[in-house]
Amino acid sequence: MFISPMLLESTIEPFNSEDYFTETKFDGIRLIASKDNGFIRLYTRHKNEVTARFPELLTLNIPDGTVLDGELIVPGQTGAGDFEAVMERFQSWKSYHPIVFCVFDILRLNGVSVMSKPLYTRKELLFGLRINHPNVKIIDGVIGNAEVYYELVCKNKIEGIVMKRAASSYAENKRSNRWLKIVNYEYTDVFITGLRKEDNVLLLSYLDGQYAGIMEFMPYDARRRLHSERVNIEETEKYVYIEPIGCRVKHRFKTKNGLLRIPSFYEWC
Repeated sequence: MFISPMLLESTIEPFNSEDYFTETKFDGIRLIASKDNGFIRLYTRHKNEVTARFPELLTLNIPDGTVLDGELIVPGQTGAGDFEAVMERFQSWKSYHPIVFCVFDILRLNGVSVMSKPLYTRKELLFGLRINHPNVKIIDGVIGNAEVYYELVCKNKIEGIVMKRAASSYAENKRSNRWLKIVNYEYTDVFITGLRKEDNVLLLSYLDGQYAGIMEFMPYDARRRLHSERVNIEETEKYVYIEPIGCRVKHRFKTKNGLLRIPSFYEWC
């Protein structure tokens, strides 16, 4: 059985509150795992079945009619997920990166929905399953202490934290401020050097001229200013190259090839 997962609202700063669980924001693929008629089935958040790709999890011993929510990761150096490695595992049958399913919620148990119950009760039910599996980790989180938790996450170059209201029910297929994410962004000064004609994606370079990747998100006012000030220097079938224009972007670390991961416009330099 597939249940469309609850999504997170973004917020800028963590805050300390005993009303919230604080968890690590794992850097992987959202995964829904269910057991029906004795068989484990695995789904991405978009309802793509990926059961065959992760045979390690097919021995997950949970009651029939149970649905779990979590994040599939390749632990990497931090233990919180190597996104490039998990995508390689996801996309290639020849990849053998070790996976861990970090389970943080239970949505159904023995065929009965528990989504209306508060999160702290669902956590108790989850731990009550006593799952003992080499590729599964049950996430309990801590009560409060989000500010210190976030400092540790930033120090260890982990993607961020998640704050979840302990008394919250589970909102299927909705983005809710009962679940908050605080991303540990990095900020880098770059040049905008061109755009791709088909979709207006922007080309970026580092200040030394090395290619830095592409940027999809730019607010309307900033993009309007870019187009009013840009000076075209070359045009091909696919690209328009411009005189470099400096800006600062925020992004989620860098790829192993040195490119900015999911950069978005932050401010003009």
